[in-house]
Amino acid sequence: MSGKGAPELSVRGVGDLRVAVVAAQWHEKVMDGLVDGALRALHDLGIDEPTVLRVPGSWELPVAAKVLAGRGYDAVVALGVVIRGGTPHFEYVCQGVTQGLTQVSVETGVPVGFGLLTCDTEEQALDRAGLPGSNEDKGHEAVTAALATAATLRSVSEPWH
Repeated sequence: MSGKGAPELSVRGVGDLRVAVVAAQWHEKVMDGLVDGALRALHDLGIDEPTVLRVPGSWELPVAAKVLAGRGYDAVVALGVVIRGGTPHFEYVCQGVTQGLTQVSVETGVPVGFGLLTCDTEEQALDRAGLPGSNEDKGHEAVTAALATAATLRSVSEPWH
């Protein structure tokens, strides 16, 4: 299981944060699980009205995350799934989306929860989607990581000038 060794994150005092979830539409069943897991995590953390945006596919996640980060959100959670096919397309999309989301976070200073599943098979994706019978809930995990990071960054005081 890929979640082996994951830290137990304790996130508190984030109910006032503005959070956006941007999610791809490909692989509807997997995406429904990821979005449900993300919304459940947000609710558990006291955020009941996040902005939720749907984009066509995973490739569009970075540009949407960049726009949201620039519009005052304290954290953005990006959810998508890419399943390996018979061409190099998988590698290009996975690498591009990963680099794009990293760039958004580093350039804007806004934490981006990485909920992009990169799987060899649909079964692997379903097993990580937080659905009944899934072993992992990557939507929930992406929210928890983004908000733990946002809370940590908020705790850092501004330097004296």
